[in-house]
Amino acid sequence: MITTIDGALFAKMVIHGSACINAQKQHINELNVFPVPDGDTGTNMSMTIGTAAEELGKKPCDTVGQAASVTANALLRGARGNSGVILSLLFRGFAKAVKDKETIDGRDLAIALDFGVAAAYKAVMKPAEGTILTVSRMAAAAAAAAAREDAGAEHVLDEAIQAGLIALDDTINQNPVLKKAGVVDSGGKGFLVILQGMMDELRGLPLPEGAAAVERKEKADFEAFSTEEITFGYCTEFICARDTKKDPEALRGFLSALGDSLVLVDDDDIIKVHVHTDHPGKVLEEALTYGALQTVKVENMRNQHTEILAEDAGVRKIAPPEKKYGVVAVAAGAGLAAVFRDLGVDGIISGGQTMNPATEDILRQIDATPAEVVFVLPNNKNIIMAAEQCIPLAEGKQVVVLPSRTVPQGISALLMMDPETDVETNTQAMTEAMGAVSTAEVTYAARDSEFGGFSIKHGDYMALLNGQLFATERNLDKILRRLAQEDTYRQAEFINIYYGEDVKEPEAEKTLKLFSGLCPGAEITLLSGGQPVYYYMISAE
Repeated sequence: MITTIDGALFAKMVIHGSACINAQKQHINELNVFPVPDGDTGTNMSMTIGTAAEELGKKPCDTVGQAASVTANALLRGARGNSGVILSLLFRGFAKAVKDKETIDGRDLAIALDFGVAAAYKAVMKPAEGTILTVSRMAAAAAAAAAREDAGAEHVLDEAIQAGLIALDDTINQNPVLKKAGVVDSGGKGFLVILQGMMDELRGLPLPEGAAAVERKEKADFEAFSTEEITFGYCTEFICARDTKKDPEALRGFLSALGDSLVLVDDDDIIKVHVHTDHPGKVLEEALTYGALQTVKVENMRNQHTEILAEDAGVRKIAPPEKKYGVVAVAAGAGLAAVFRDLGVDGIISGGQTMNPATEDILRQIDATPAEVVFVLPNNKNIIMAAEQCIPLAEGKQVVVLPSRTVPQGISALLMMDPETDVETNTQAMTEAMGAVSTAEVTYAARDSEFGGFSIKHGDYMALLNGQLFATERNLDKILRRLAQEDTYRQAEFINIYYGEDVKEPEAEKTLKLFSGLCPGAEITLLSGGQPVYYYMISAE
């Protein structure tokens, strides 16, 4: 029976947990009750903890505190979807409890689990029972009770898992939707899969079949020499045509006198060159005497070295403010991205259903936005929490996350932003604009399901109106007609129809004609959104 855990073992436990949930992610995905093909729980949790496994594979951790800190920081930045964010919060609280510990026993483990639960509950605005929160809380309570009897780490973790499994089974009774579907909570299941993977490592069990062990990644030590030690500063590469009869060997001799790391290859038609030099202009001027330049690349190696050192040291590139307001938006599809760019958005993160971006992806765009205040438009309910994690991480900028749940809501909010007014007024106006938008999303059922009074079959067309299931049909035209006849659209002044990547333009034109005929009082616009998953996103104001 293992009684204590050191830094190296804890790192291996997290890596093992990551491998286990990666192996079971599809099964966890299938526990999702709502049959929309979205960024499912198993995928999001697997990708989130996968960032920690990758970081732990880069360098050894001498203490549990260090290993837990690396884990928590990686999870925070890699968190995807609501389930991934909650998982990151559980590990963040855990890391806080063990930050000064070289090793931990069962008592320390129980306290750390409790800290994790507290962090998760504190961050979730409306904690719901019958979820990962319930499962983690019951597991932590059992760990505390077990530690009072036996302070061995293995004993305490085992008791936590057993209590968690009982709590997981009970989630079906705590949530009416789960009960009707006959499944347990997917987030709670994912959390226990990770804990069980950690236990398997503690007991010396092998990784799940097909999972590769994370090997420590070796990389060049760029701190071994200083930037000033780079002899020739510009990596210069080009291909030029052989338009003259000049001998390439003469070019080789010329370049040898101007730099080092020279590679010259020639054939009957071209000369290809790589050279490090302080005079790229002279190099290219001489090359032109041999023929026309076909490709040219010149890179400042001193700048590259400085940037690599900054990345290794965790130094972020923060764009200095050039204006008061900037905007970062999440959108999937070239057409939707173009709409946001035309409206002045500074940074666009590709994402949405099936592609929940990580907190770090959003933070990177915030960092790159040259503004004092950055508004973030998640445009998806499963991305809002990940975006909110950026608020305390942002440096030198105020971040305001507007909880837009659909792309049309984000567009309407953006149209209300006034560069001349204050943050509070803008926030209020943009939030009110979002509330005035109704959005229908037409997609397909990814699995059979009983939901909201509907018996849904795999492949059915589904229409969601403001996030609620509106209708299902086997025929796309029928479901579009039902939407167009709904009062939301018949009474609207403005309707925007964004068609997705799987809809051809003639089909979209038919949809425009349908809505124009059934909603004669509305000004209707048809746009190619290019979005995946959703055949149509149709807004009404």
